[in-house]
Amino acid sequence: MKLWGGRFEKTTDALVEDFHSSISFDQRLYKEDIRGSMAHARMLGRLGVLTVGEAESISSGLQGILQDIQTGKVEFEVGAEDIHMNVEKLLTERIGTVGKKLHTARSRNDQVALDLRLYLREEIDNTKDLLSDLIRTLLNLAEEHVETWMPGYTHLQKAQPITLGHHFMAYVQMFLRDLGRLKDTRKRLNVSPLGSGAMAGTTFPLEREAVAQELGFDGVTLNSLDGVSDRDFALEFLSAASILMMHLSRMCEELVLWSSGEFQFVVMDDGYSTGSSIMPQKKNPDVAELVRGKTGRVYGDLFALLTVMKGLPLAYNKDMQEDKESVFDAMDTIHKSLLVVEPMLKMMQVNREVMAAGAKGGFTNATDLADYLAKKGVPFREAHELVGRLVLHCSKQHIGLEDLNLEEYQGFSPVFQPDLFQAIGIEHCVRARRLTGGPAPETVSASIRQSRDILQNLIW
Repeated sequence: MKLWGGRFEKTTDALVEDFHSSISFDQRLYKEDIRGSMAHARMLGRLGVLTVGEAESISSGLQGILQDIQTGKVEFEVGAEDIHMNVEKLLTERIGTVGKKLHTARSRNDQVALDLRLYLREEIDNTKDLLSDLIRTLLNLAEEHVETWMPGYTHLQKAQPITLGHHFMAYVQMFLRDLGRLKDTRKRLNVSPLGSGAMAGTTFPLEREAVAQELGFDGVTLNSLDGVSDRDFALEFLSAASILMMHLSRMCEELVLWSSGEFQFVVMDDGYSTGSSIMPQKKNPDVAELVRGKTGRVYGDLFALLTVMKGLPLAYNKDMQEDKESVFDAMDTIHKSLLVVEPMLKMMQVNREVMAAGAKGGFTNATDLADYLAKKGVPFREAHELVGRLVLHCSKQHIGLEDLNLEEYQGFSPVFQPDLFQAIGIEHCVRARRLTGGPAPETVSASIRQSRDILQNLIW
């Protein structure tokens, strides 16, 4: 008989049994469910709702169930619907009638809200560790490549020369923001809903704050309706996860491009590449491509839960059972992605000479030539137009700005002097950009030091 079956005359239809049950996926909340139940039982014992012996019996029984689940000795039942009722059923079978007292002053509604918060808190902590490792790897790579010259792009067209270190630091900033979002999410989710009951609390004088403190929460939810129906914390995590995956995807997209025959900026390690079943020469950046592809999956998790929640009246509705699979899938996806991207970057080979050659092509020094004229007193718009004509002239001859001689330059304007050649040298173009956030090696080095401090301050 169902634990809630007193009001029913018929058994649940077999099709509904399967459709209704969530044990196939929410069983992964067993640790959180048992931890919350043990704290609840200890509180009931302190209140005198349970005797000291009953509270100890329940706690001991739950500890035994936890150990048996962890060692694979428990087979969950679909008929018991979810992890909460499976645990309660097992407990009652093991310790008898006293097990039926565990659910006093509690609902599955506040129970599942508690479990999901506990789960997310721990897994966000694990995500923090993985993301911090990736950031440190990028910082180390940036440090290694502060003088690895390369072309920067806009519209995927060569724009201005920068360094690979500067490029890596752009992703460091993205991932530091991701870490900050996860930290904020963790802070907001860290309140206990236990005591909200089904939706209107309980007549028992529960020690909500004491249980919250025991479970490591910063406080309790302040409205019982919101306590059981709120999934903002899950949505906030999914939003942060989506943005994190977007950043991973952008980085992986560049690695796919850079490892192509057209770019040849990097060579992916054999351990992070695959071959073709028909073309013997192929070395495909499948890991980077898969991370790029899995980003859409996490987006889907976010939009799935947003759609579930958008029309729900207060308080709890069965629709909310759909929250967990989205959260679990997104968490699994970002963890797998972070685990594989970090060593992939470490093992990647950088072709410095090819990057440097690329920095010299595509008139990446054109802006510096315009700046040169502006510093000589030429209005920038006139300088821009003049350099544009020079670029057109060189393009027709298939040469670069640095290939013209001074006489040719002075044919366009007498303002040009011999010092122009230093101004348009690729290394000078990069080294001269010393403003905070710029690509000059000393600026990037300062940014690396500052970012290491930011990372340290973000870690909780």
